[in-house]
Amino acid sequence: MSASPAKPAFSGLNSFPVDEIRAMFPAIRKAGDFVFLDNAGGAQVPQAVVDAVANHLIDFNVQRMAKYRHSQGVDRNLTEARESVAMLVNAYRPEEISFGQNATSFIRLVSLGIAKLLGERNEIVITDVDHDANIATWLALEADGAKIVWWRMREDGMLHTEDLKPLLNGRTRLVACTVTAHSIGTIVDVATVGSLARDAGAEVFLDCVHYGPHGLIDVQAWDCDYLVCSGYKNFSPHMGFLWGRYDALVRLPTFKEDFIPDVPPYKIEVGTFTYENVAGMNAAIHYLEDLGRRFLPAGEHGRRDALAAAMGAIRDYELTLSRDMIAALKRHGATIYGISDEARLEQRVPTICFNMPDITPQQFATEMGEAGIGLRDGHMFAPRLMKRLGLSMETGAIRVSLVHYNKPEEIARFETVLTEIMARHR
Repeated sequence: MSASPAKPAFSGLNSFPVDEIRAMFPAIRKAGDFVFLDNAGGAQVPQAVVDAVANHLIDFNVQRMAKYRHSQGVDRNLTEARESVAMLVNAYRPEEISFGQNATSFIRLVSLGIAKLLGERNEIVITDVDHDANIATWLALEADGAKIVWWRMREDGMLHTEDLKPLLNGRTRLVACTVTAHSIGTIVDVATVGSLARDAGAEVFLDCVHYGPHGLIDVQAWDCDYLVCSGYKNFSPHMGFLWGRYDALVRLPTFKEDFIPDVPPYKIEVGTFTYENVAGMNAAIHYLEDLGRRFLPAGEHGRRDALAAAMGAIRDYELTLSRDMIAALKRHGATIYGISDEARLEQRVPTICFNMPDITPQQFATEMGEAGIGLRDGHMFAPRLMKRLGLSMETGAIRVSLVHYNKPEEIARFETVLTEIMARHR
């Protein structure tokens, strides 16, 4: 796999084919003028993903590992998807990829295995910005002798790696953190996290669920040991996958029936999972590759190069979306949580958490929904972050989350409706 993918040969808003992209998404076509601004709660899928799921159900809706063509088709689809996801994360080998229900179940699976390996290295570092799935799962290990160490966000909405360094020592077993905050959109310097943890002899577990649709994943560059991701934010169906260093997965204690080989991925993929959704995930990766080839110079390029070009294009385009949305919110007096300085937008993704004066998040979300704009309100599954921000679990905040099929015109429409809502509540 390419360690230094080609850089996209383009820049600028006008170079990004957003209208062509939107035409590939049947839900967007069907929704008419509805605006999807809750993509962190579930991104839409391109037609190729719908077709892959449907074709699998029609042609291969049987169990794997049998000696007839339908079952062999399942095996072939899983092999191809494993190779695609390995390429997506820049894995060392395809066997490091395991498929399953969701990211949360994989966090729990790894945490249960690590609980049996604690010994003298019993300290686990967690953060107060993560989704609770990557917090409560590790807190549960206190019953097994784990000592929890908190790496806390600063007031600027960031996790600073210089704050992590003094927390690491010879007793540190694991650092568990997000790659990007699902609530406030901050990107974490996980490459430095990996370097610091490695120097301390500790492992790193990354929640990459929210970063996946916005940037290039690279487990080798990040020097991590485990990483989880979910399909539903990554333009594919509801499913999850775990990447782990092969030797780490071999050591990890897991539950399995006696007839299952005690090697990855088989020791991880216990029981039947949704094969058709894995086929959809494979199609979503091919969709991103096809997008990336639009931005590469003529000639032969590998799959990883195409993917890197796609994610580079997406990052550049989404910066314009972040800039437009944050500017609109500022014009109307919003309290924005996390990074809002235009000079620092590269440190975030276009997931923006905020509150408006004189209206609750719930009422705001209701009126936006009635106007045909979908967004999210509440605690964002991050109770500790809500507490840090001085917000209650009952009301929480408002979140808009954009992806590469959103348009500046949709942000303009959001601002028009925002203006109308605020006028009614003054």
